[in-house]
Amino acid sequence: MLITNMREKRLDRGRISLIHIASIFALLAILVLSVINKSNAQQVNQVENMTQSEVVKIASRWFGMSSESVAEVMDVIFNKHGGPSAYIRGEEAGGAFVIGARYGRGELVMSDGHSEPVYWRGPTIGPDYGGNAAKTFTLIYNLQNPDDLFRRYPGVDGSAFFIAGLAVNFQERGDVILAPIRAGVGGRLGVNVGYLKYSRKAGKIPF
Repeated sequence: MLITNMREKRLDRGRISLIHIASIFALLAILVLSVINKSNAQQVNQVENMTQSEVVKIASRWFGMSSESVAEVMDVIFNKHGGPSAYIRGEEAGGAFVIGARYGRGELVMSDGHSEPVYWRGPTIGPDYGGNAAKTFTLIYNLQNPDDLFRRYPGVDGSAFFIAGLAVNFQERGDVILAPIRAGVGGRLGVNVGYLKYSRKAGKIPF
């Protein structure tokens, strides 16, 4: 009987020890997860809006134009939406005879320094004829996570304008707003109907 009681006490102590160990691991797991969540929150908060002066400098170098010309366009966009959280510098080409397509590729640059390749394509419908090849510089608003960029964006009707040799129109999906600026052969400014699909890989079919 004594031996049996001793064995039961040892088993009870072993169970208590296992419970203590499990509790310690659970607490450690909670602490680790809380640290990770705080770190992710800090990373999101680090995505700040860019200033107009720095965007004008980057865009003017990309287009090979004077800062004064680019600043005219930026004044309109910044007055409407403020500073962007990211931008895309790239090139695109397309053509149309009422119905057409547009293809492009470039580099997405976030305000926190993150960058990665990006491709876009989409159909166009409207009173538009001929082709174009252009350098592009797209301002992006309300983009906290690069993954949120990669979707279809319809054009905003009546948002197109032309200033200082640069064609601009706005695209919008949810909270994310894009303002593509184009310079090159043929602004194709008249196209307001259609959309662009942004992706991490190039595609042939524009839809």
